[in-house]
Amino acid sequence: MKIVIGSDHAGLSLKEELKEFLGTIGIRAHDVGTHSDQASDYPDYAAKVAEAVSTGQFQRGILVCGSGVGMAIAANKFPNIRAAVCLDEETARFSRCHNDTNVIAFAGRRTDTETAQRILKTWLETEFEGGRHKARLDKIRDIERRLSGKY
Repeated sequence: MKIVIGSDHAGLSLKEELKEFLGTIGIRAHDVGTHSDQASDYPDYAAKVAEAVSTGQFQRGILVCGSGVGMAIAANKFPNIRAAVCLDEETARFSRCHNDTNVIAFAGRRTDTETAQRILKTWLETEFEGGRHKARLDKIRDIERRLSGKY
């Protein structure tokens, strides 16, 4: 699986821990930054990750900022991106099996490393169920198509 990862300064530490964890399970993540604890703007890194997933360069993306919320909001502006903030394993599981999320956002200031690793493992291992959930995602895609070009 090809994964891209990014964070702002508030998520740097957890991002580095998650990259290390991914390595232990045989996944190498492409890191788009930040690489410094100097103040940085989360939309810049969310855009890099979301664009890479949106265009098909990577299958999945991981984002980390202070709350995860800003990153998810920015990522969801890109076509075909379904990003969710996941603070626990249950949310991660449902985000995948019901919503087929392709980007996960972590709250670097609220999530300890061990919890984040469990959440990420759950998210990576959970398959999309399809069925009635696919029909709902099709409706979201229809909304995206209707709105594209209107702004």
